[in-house]
Amino acid sequence: MPPLRRHGGAKPKNTKKTLLRLCSYMAAYKWLWPLEFICVVISAGAGIFGTYLLKPIINNYIVPFIGRQNPDLSVFMQLLAIMLFVYLLGAFCTWLNARIMIHISTNTLYTIRSDLFKRLEMLPIRYYDAHPHGELMSLFTNDTDTLRDMLSITIPQLFSSMLTVVGVLIMMIVLNPVLALVLIGTLALVMVLARKIGSKSASSFREQQKNIGIVNGYIEEMITGQNVVKVFNREKQITDRFAILNDNLCKAGTAANTYANILGPMMNNFSHIQYAFIAMCGSALAISGVLDIGTIASFLQYTRSFSQPVSMISQQFNSILNALAGAERIFGVLDQEKEVDDGTVTLVNSMQTAPSAAQDGKSHLVESFAHTGTWAWKKADGLLLPLKGDVSFDHVTFGYEAEKTVLHDITLHAEPGKKIALVGSTGSGKTTITNLLTRFYDIEDGCGTITYDGIPIKDITKNELRRSLGMVLQDTHLFTGTVRENIKYGNPDASEAQILAAAKLANADPFIRHLEQGYDTVLTGDGNNLSQGQRQLLSIARAAVANPPVLILDEATSSIDTRTEALIEKGMDRLMEGRTVFVIAHRLSTVRNADEIIVLEQGVIIERGTHDELMAARGRYYNLYTGTFELD
Repeated sequence: MPPLRRHGGAKPKNTKKTLLRLCSYMAAYKWLWPLEFICVVISAGAGIFGTYLLKPIINNYIVPFIGRQNPDLSVFMQLLAIMLFVYLLGAFCTWLNARIMIHISTNTLYTIRSDLFKRLEMLPIRYYDAHPHGELMSLFTNDTDTLRDMLSITIPQLFSSMLTVVGVLIMMIVLNPVLALVLIGTLALVMVLARKIGSKSASSFREQQKNIGIVNGYIEEMITGQNVVKVFNREKQITDRFAILNDNLCKAGTAANTYANILGPMMNNFSHIQYAFIAMCGSALAISGVLDIGTIASFLQYTRSFSQPVSMISQQFNSILNALAGAERIFGVLDQEKEVDDGTVTLVNSMQTAPSAAQDGKSHLVESFAHTGTWAWKKADGLLLPLKGDVSFDHVTFGYEAEKTVLHDITLHAEPGKKIALVGSTGSGKTTITNLLTRFYDIEDGCGTITYDGIPIKDITKNELRRSLGMVLQDTHLFTGTVRENIKYGNPDASEAQILAAAKLANADPFIRHLEQGYDTVLTGDGNNLSQGQRQLLSIARAAVANPPVLILDEATSSIDTRTEALIEKGMDRLMEGRTVFVIAHRLSTVRNADEIIVLEQGVIIERGTHDELMAARGRYYNLYTGTFELD
């Protein structure tokens, strides 16, 4: 399983490709982009033009009005009104720009999240087995967060900053090329210094992000395992370990923030020094008669407007690269191949016609568009075959990886209504058999065949195949919702009577009725307000309400105590009655009544037979059952 990726300081592998693909998502709002462009231009232009108005205001009105009695202020007031209008227009366009980008970014991310979630639902189990859940969750949190910031904040600011820098530079050259050259020279000097500090800051922040991940992972692990920690009195040891990890984070954070905190004040103080230096140079030029007061005032204001966007641009590029790296990870998942399904056989409701209704006087199986409770396989040519639950593995060899074979030449036959028990050590291949039956994994061509009612399961569509199977797993999973909704998850069309019957069959009804809201009790956090045994009972009820012809029980009673197991034994027998059942069990007492017990070891069937036959053979099963050997 690959390690979790760290997101600090990440860079995309193919910036151009990722950016173009991101633009394809935003192209849905192409009618808003011209308006966005106009708003950014007006917003940046308003600041530049408003600053330039200082020159005529000072030169033509303020300076001439000094010492004059009762001057005519009408034109002066008109110019001030124009300046006020320009700044108000700029403020409005800034607000409108922000609103447009919020609309574009939120809707773009909505589409990306929807596509990502849909793709994850289409990916095979193999993909989930190879990628940690935390890594997939980070796509919806860290990566989409950086994308949102880039789309709604960084890109508009970057575009506005670039326009401001270009516009201000042009205006400064127009006002006075000499002062503009002085400004550029001093700014270049400080940018070299800022770049060096910034590179060290980025390295330190990467180290900080790494340590944050380590500390958070350790905290999550320790909180989850608090019961084990307390049982073995390891509180002091884990506290000491946390102190070391926390100290590493503190050091990394101190280094990162030291550089980051140096850069801000340095740039701020430099802008003041630069402002004072330009003021001194401008004053000297004014004294020599080269410049007027209005030009100096406008130029000094432009000086303030120039340095801030320049430093902002350098910071925004890093943010954009980080966001594009996150987008690249998201697009990497979107490019994963969907679960392949070449099946053509579907599952339909069926019914038997009356003999009198047929020309040959015989009863025939026909498709029914109403729910009948009787199912049939429908082939591409329209031929219907009754669903019986006859499962056969014929010389099946399989490995999750090409170089490592898990199952070796497995042959077994589960006749309709028979109970097959799979027994063996951990890693012997028991669960792999059920993974192949459910088509979570497919066997390669030439490595045997698996048939279901005589139909190769590769010919059955995966959705229809899984509809015909019921599963109760060792690790139960309950969804946020009521108890009723969790039971109904196995059959969305189940009636209230069917839900109650399934709960009673699994012996879950008594404890459900003792809950505060009964069947309407809301379960959260994977049913943490229930005991493990109660959760397992709900899982069994969920399988019962689905009424499947084939049932897979993977350690279904492992979390149920002996008393509870005895209580539900009759119910389980009723659930298994008439169904083909595959039982995986470590508790061998639960498989004694199986029609056939198959003993696996390292992917090979070493024994098979009934309980009595295997006990009489005094082989591996006998040793396991009597405790001479124990299952891992």
